[in-house]
Parts: sequence; structure tokens; C-alpha cells
Amino acid sequence: MTKQEALKFNGVVTEVLPGLMYRVLLENGHTVLGYASGKIKQNKIKILMNDKVEVEVTPYDLTKGRITFRHRWAKKQKN
Repeated sequence: MTKQEALKFNGVVTEVLPGLMYRVLLENGHTVLGYASGKIKQNKIKILMNDKVEVEVTPYDLTKGRITFRHRWAKKQKN
């Protein structure tokens, strides 16, 4: 039996939970419990509510996922 690839989804953080856990609303309307990956912990990247993130979900458990990337927000330019 071969190892199955992780599914990648984009989503928005709707709730910040203790222990670097987050509730993420995916683009397809499903909600998953996401946790910060090792690289995010290592680089001390802060994830806040309403941040756009990329989540990897295994086909074995579609209710939990690993947050692998936090998208940057564009800065507003002053006129």
C-alpha cells in the first residue's frame, strides 16, 4: 500500500485556541482544527484571526490539518 499525498486547501482562521491550535474555515465551506507546523513554530510566526492560511489535510482524518503557510497581507499605501 502506498502513502497517500496530503490534500492542500486555502482557508481563513476563524478562532485562535490554546496550544497553537486554530479553527480554520476552508474555501469549500468545511471547518477543520489546524495546528502550526514545525517551521512556523521554529520561525515564531504569529497567526491571528482572519489570517489567510494554507492547510494540509490527510485523507485519513479530514477534521484536522497542519497549517503550513500564512499568506502576507498587503500594506495600505498612504496618500
